[in-house]
Amino acid sequence: MASFRVVVFLCIIYATLMSVVSSQSIAPAPAPTSDGTTIDQAVACLLMLFALVLTYIIH
Repeated sequence: MASFRVVVFLCIIYATLMSVVSSQSIAPAPAPTSDGTTIDQAVACLLMLFALVLTYIIH
C-alpha cells in the first residue's frame, strides 16, 4: 500500500512539472515592418502628383 502512495505521489509531481514545462511557449515572430501598403500609398501619391503636373502643363 505504501508503494502505491509513492507511485501516486510521483505521478502527481510528474504531471505538475510537465504542465509547467509545457506551458512555456516560443515567442511569436515579430510583425513585418512593411506589408506593402506603404509602398502602394507612395506609388499612388507619385502618380497623383504626376497627373497634377501633367494637367497643369497641358492647360
